Amino acid sequence: MSDRKPAGWNVAAPRSAGVGLRGAHHDAWLRQGARTGWLEAHAENHFALGGPLQGLLESLHDDHPLALHGVGLSLGNLEPLDPRHLAHWRRLIDRHDPCVVSEHLCWGACDGVHFNDLLPLPFTEEALQHVAVRVREFQDVIGRRVLIENVSSYVRYAESALEEWEFLAALVERSGCGLLLDINNVFVNACNHGYDATRFLRALPSEAIGEIHLAGHAMQTDGERVMRIDTHDRPVSDAVWDLYRLALRVHGRVPTLIEWDADLPPLEKLVAEARRADAIAIEVCGD
Repeated sequence: MSDRKPAGWNVAAPRSAGVGLRGAHHDAWLRQGARTGWLEAHAENHFALGGPLQGLLESLHDDHPLALHGVGLSLGNLEPLDPRHLAHWRRLIDRHDPCVVSEHLCWGACDGVHFNDLLPLPFTEEALQHVAVRVREFQDVIGRRVLIENVSSYVRYAESALEEWEFLAALVERSGCGLLLDINNVFVNACNHGYDATRFLRALPSEAIGEIHLAGHAMQTDGERVMRIDTHDRPVSDAVWDLYRLALRVHGRVPTLIEWDADLPPLEKLVAEARRADAIAIEVCGD
């Protein structure tokens, strides 16, 4: 990756909290003009060259800063990054000039079979080297710094030699990426795998964290084991709000987004969750 960074390489979302743009709320956004700090759209939903969604993004972007969040690049796959996918990303960025670009630390396909999930990586030196190269390639193609998101997981690899937070910090150093810190995923994984969520948060490099995600999760029992599942189908839990307060104390105020993907409530409830995040940020960090 070149040392010379283009304009927009390290831009940021507004300090006020935003919400994820979902299809069920499109009409409400256009009709009500609800105000939040910013919007985040799933990039792949807008790869088409025409159609109403392009106009929708342009219309909403007139009034709200826009972030683009990827769910399908599969940075951890062994196959080369899909050049068509990268071209769609570049075209979308050139058209909409988002304030933030982000993707997940995951894999999702093997031998041409695609899984409808964000699958975790083993935290090994080999995986770290592999993903760092691919993140640099992604950033070179789109001309932007990418924020990489930690994902939820329900199994751990016996081969893992690094803690997740060590892997993320090393990825930042080797690729020049930033971090999208999903605090709900930190809490879910800490409960599922028996580690200290506060240790995870304190170990991350503050200067790399460009965005925070907050979402709801469910609990599921499997025999005697209780699992936390990252469902995005309910309000943020009190425990995750508490962890958010800690993240703000440790890392300072960071642009924050409310995610809600299933059993969607009215748009007003999403906006209320974003306002709660703003109130907590002001309580912890000041206005």
